[in-house]
Amino acid sequence: MNKIVRNLFIFILIIAFLIAFSSSYLSLSMDNLAYVLVIGIDKGTDNNLEVSFQFSTTSKSTESGSTEKTPTVMDTVTAPSLSTAINLMDGYMGKELNLSHCKVIIFSEELAQEGISEEIYTLINDTQIRPSSNIVISKCNAKFYMEQTSPELENLISKYYEIFTNSSKYTGLKPNATIGDFFNAIICKTCEPVAILGGISTEKPENQGNNHIQENYNVKSNQTPIEGENGSENIGVATFKDDKLVGELCALETTTYLALRNRLDRFLVSIPDPDDVNSYVDIYLYPDGNTNVQVDTSTNSPYIQVKSKFTGRIYSMSNNSQYLDPEILKELSETCNKYLESVFSDYLYKTSKEFKSDINGFGRYALGNFFTTQDFDEYNWCNNYQNAFFEVKVDTSIKSSMLLTET
Repeated sequence: MNKIVRNLFIFILIIAFLIAFSSSYLSLSMDNLAYVLVIGIDKGTDNNLEVSFQFSTTSKSTESGSTEKTPTVMDTVTAPSLSTAINLMDGYMGKELNLSHCKVIIFSEELAQEGISEEIYTLINDTQIRPSSNIVISKCNAKFYMEQTSPELENLISKYYEIFTNSSKYTGLKPNATIGDFFNAIICKTCEPVAILGGISTEKPENQGNNHIQENYNVKSNQTPIEGENGSENIGVATFKDDKLVGELCALETTTYLALRNRLDRFLVSIPDPDDVNSYVDIYLYPDGNTNVQVDTSTNSPYIQVKSKFTGRIYSMSNNSQYLDPEILKELSETCNKYLESVFSDYLYKTSKEFKSDINGFGRYALGNFFTTQDFDEYNWCNNYQNAFFEVKVDTSIKSSMLLTET
């Protein structure tokens, strides 16, 4: 009995010892790690890559006690591969690189046009990289994009990169494109990958100053009329065929893409005013259920039917508006239907004929037409998508904003 008590006492003592020193061991381990927030990958010379790493450092406090923006450190290494770049940076920093906090991976447009599958496979094979990390395709050098990014409302740049895609659900100006989704689309035979389109605001659109939303939505990163302290911007979609960049979507086309993929809670559009051809009415649209898609693969030219339903709320009103009149609301609904059908159709044919890329994932619906995956493979959906024809039907029910009523 005494032996059992003695062994139990020794066991408890060992557990207490481990608990007491585990925190100091963890602290020591953290001190020897360099946490990467952002990775930027550019095309270098002689088939090399230029890989930039952005690290966070300890925040500082002012005398008044307010917290300043947390400074960051960025270093760049030239290497033949991403894995080699990571290894070289380990040696340079004197600390082991930890990628578990990496929020964004940025590729330059030039590199993306040549293909980025090798880098994607390397990153996804690293257990530290989170599948939720976003992918940005920069229209400028990735390193320059990182240098220009300076969030105005966040002290922690890591916080900014963590939440900067949140607005996608209610603005429709950029997708929430993650490396996990990108990898799945590369290996999938029913869809193609997309990424966030990023850039530096250097050009101003010719249509700046128009009095309705639609014209100002024909812009993308590098072209917006926005001026601010944050030098980078993220508007639009970078579209891929396999692992190669093949095109870009503007803000309006991005909203269309997200609406058809059922990734929007609401979005804003401008439609012609039935009572005044020179005016536009701003309307918030809310999806009324998921998009209905039917795909006919009886020939090598897929016939794709798309049906969407929305509920609309009038967002802009003037002092002489008659938007409480049921007839006016009916006219607005019909106008909105025709407008969206035109926009959706133009977008779909652009993805099919110009990009030849099924970024909409219609292949998922086509797959159900085949008895076996071998039959689907033989149909060669990814190549036949460029032969597709579309029929778009939109049903919109527009109501007054209900904030103003006639007396």
